[in-house]
Amino acid sequence: MKNAVRIMQIAFTYIGTVVGAGFATGQEILQFFTQYGKWATLTILLSTILFIWLGTKMMIISRKIRAKSYEDLNKHLFGPKSGGYISIIMLFILIGVNSIMLAGAGSVFVQHLNLHYQTGLILTVIASYFLLNRGMNSIMYMNSIVVPMMLTLSLLIISNTWQMPNADRFLTLATDRTLTMAWLSPILYTAFNLVMAQAVLVPLGSHTESISAIKWGGILGGLGVGFMLMAAHFAMAAQMPGIMQYEIPMGSIAFELGVIVQMIYVLLIFLEIFTTFVADVYGVTLQLQQHLHVSPKLIAIAVMMLCFLFSQFGFSNLLSILYPLFGFLSLLWVVKLMAVKR
Repeated sequence: MKNAVRIMQIAFTYIGTVVGAGFATGQEILQFFTQYGKWATLTILLSTILFIWLGTKMMIISRKIRAKSYEDLNKHLFGPKSGGYISIIMLFILIGVNSIMLAGAGSVFVQHLNLHYQTGLILTVIASYFLLNRGMNSIMYMNSIVVPMMLTLSLLIISNTWQMPNADRFLTLATDRTLTMAWLSPILYTAFNLVMAQAVLVPLGSHTESISAIKWGGILGGLGVGFMLMAAHFAMAAQMPGIMQYEIPMGSIAFELGVIVQMIYVLLIFLEIFTTFVADVYGVTLQLQQHLHVSPKLIAIAVMMLCFLFSQFGFSNLLSILYPLFGFLSLLWVVKLMAVKR
């Protein structure tokens, strides 16, 4: 029973870490999968396999080397010197993505709650600080609440789409994109998200004694991410190409299901952003603790203040500048993870 609980905690934490602002809004799925038409179903399958294989492998390696943070994993993959440099780059990437997450939280407060942008940022930072004080257990607990809610919403969206006349469009949807880009896209998507997830999956794997719990947690987590990808693609494909005009395409779909579902969806967008933000700050704090002999609370506060500063540039601007750079660096990292032995 204890092992089964641990498996579900790992699975939910894996899913919750991957599901961030871009995923929850539907923009990532639209850009990496749905715009490639009928090929998206197969590329989502490829991405799911990669999430299962590489996410599980990352946690098993972390357990084997007793990694304290993602820096230890990078040194194992690239060697002490190169791994140290890679970790510095990853530190900036994580802070950049955390800034995007925080900016996304501010946007939710503006667009859906009619509150000030800064109010959303400040409330998110304060709530994150109190949650971080409880460590990894609080991250797993939060994801154990948020992820089942999101999976339930995905089922509702599938059920609603199934009744639409264009429900089978995901099998026939045409595209003018090249086949090469269609198959490169899921690799880039998986690579980027695994690099982000390592901040949490490395300490999670390192602190899990049971290898079977890691394996089954990784399998279920990867399947859960794949299911949510497919659910969103299935729904958006039925409304292509009109759905592409929306900044939050999944929001437009959720809003069709009534006011209650609309409110739940807005809450879930914020909670998914929030849980990913907390998880990434936790991972960065662990890495910096290995070099700075100060309280982890002070490190966490400093990291969040940096994110707060960078989030002033806005959500869309940060996304367009940082994501292409992150994609290239992530691809290099994931190729190395594929090649290394357990």
